[in-house]
Amino acid sequence: MLAKVYSAGLVGITGYEVTVECSAQRRLPDFTLVGLPDTAVKEAEDRVRIACENSGIRFPDSEMMVNLAPADRKKEGSSFDLAILISILAANQKLPRALTLDDKCFIGELSLSGEVRHVQGALSMCMAAKNAGFLEVFVPQEDAEEAAAVDGVTVYGVPSVRALLDHFEGSAKIAPTVCDRQAFYRDSRIFPIDFSDVRGQYKAKRALEIAAAGGHNILLIGPPGSGKSMLAKRLPTILPDMSFEEAVEVTMVHSAAGLGEHKLISHRPFRSPHHTVSMAAMAGGGAKPIPGEISLAHRGVLFLDELPEFTRQVTESLRQPMEDGEVLVTRVAGRITYPASFMLVAAMNPCRCGHYGDPNTPCICRAGEVEKYLKKVSGPLLDRIDMQIELSPVAYRDLHDEGQSVSAEKSETVRERVNAARAFCAERHRKHGEVMQVNANMTSKQLRRDCVLGEEASDMLEMAFARMELSARGHDRILKVARTIADLDASEEITADHIAEAIGYRSLDRKYWRI
Repeated sequence: MLAKVYSAGLVGITGYEVTVECSAQRRLPDFTLVGLPDTAVKEAEDRVRIACENSGIRFPDSEMMVNLAPADRKKEGSSFDLAILISILAANQKLPRALTLDDKCFIGELSLSGEVRHVQGALSMCMAAKNAGFLEVFVPQEDAEEAAAVDGVTVYGVPSVRALLDHFEGSAKIAPTVCDRQAFYRDSRIFPIDFSDVRGQYKAKRALEIAAAGGHNILLIGPPGSGKSMLAKRLPTILPDMSFEEAVEVTMVHSAAGLGEHKLISHRPFRSPHHTVSMAAMAGGGAKPIPGEISLAHRGVLFLDELPEFTRQVTESLRQPMEDGEVLVTRVAGRITYPASFMLVAAMNPCRCGHYGDPNTPCICRAGEVEKYLKKVSGPLLDRIDMQIELSPVAYRDLHDEGQSVSAEKSETVRERVNAARAFCAERHRKHGEVMQVNANMTSKQLRRDCVLGEEASDMLEMAFARMELSARGHDRILKVARTIADLDASEEITADHIAEAIGYRSLDRKYWRI
């Protein structure tokens, strides 16, 4: 008898439909698995056999051939185990006759005891099942909350093979898993850290607020202990709350990389790779391609601490994703595109010893060593960083400031201003029939339309362009930051004050970068 069951596979972060066909004949017992399976899939025969017997089901004594279609696409991973088992039972007439399998999709790895184990990319595969028209998706119980984020399908969390068969027979139904959106929105506003934890550094806090409002990349330069890392880690607390759609995107990436929380991720990602990270780990790839740190920071923050210590190859790999918002990984087996819309936050010391320009501690580096250290950051990468902020050591009075000063502002208060600025920006785009996007991603056409300057502001920018030896990209970055500052002030006009403040955040550009 021939049985057909449906499952799903994963390539990159994208799921695809897989048809599992099983032909059973009354001949000498044999089992053949075809359809370009990798080693993990080939080993399903033994897992399925033992899981079946340990679930109280006699494994069929027949000649069976299982085909995973499409046969010309390599099948990887263990997510096909459950579908293979169901196809074998169906082909050998061991399932209820009234059971319809055409509208069902089965995803999950089997343990020898018959339990259904977690698989990577459950959300992406459930999305593929929905797009293929399936109405019910059976996934490991551990992944059910994550998969339930997909609208339009009924998701069942399966703890074991025995529980699934009892569900089909009607003796013990498995309750569908429902995504709790209220819990998602509630959790998205709870953070263990707060912006008010950082004392002093008013200019840096103001810069981070502007960066959050406009999605701008930012570089923090200062001596050790000035609060660079502390500020960067608190940036996600002032970013706008993730929408449900953004959370689904982020969860798909993390789930495909095996880093998911088995539920919808409610906070914007904050990735902080060590400076010894390889290019493949940063950009993604490997023998079995998985998302890299750039993609894991999608819709969130990528923090590079001690920027000059990263290899040139790694830092230069950031340039294309920063412009395009995606990473294209090309291998012999094919090409995979990962999303990579992130905010880059970098931090570095001003020199090797960390005290160049420090009014309290003298620098012990030679002039040539300082220049060599700073030159580790390439001009093209620096050109793509919108804001460059110099931090000074924190004063004693700021450390003991318990008043209601700017230093004590809560993340919630700052986030309200950021949300208001983004709403102001969204309304401007809406007037032109455009989808909302952050100012950092404005096109040339939008830049010319939305960043018209008065005479005074134009003169100031022209003077800065000449004195700072700005590139065309640097010129546009200043305009974009000025547009964000104006949005924070709810001003349609970009004034000379807005331009002046934006120029102040490019103090290390070109000429000033030289020692």
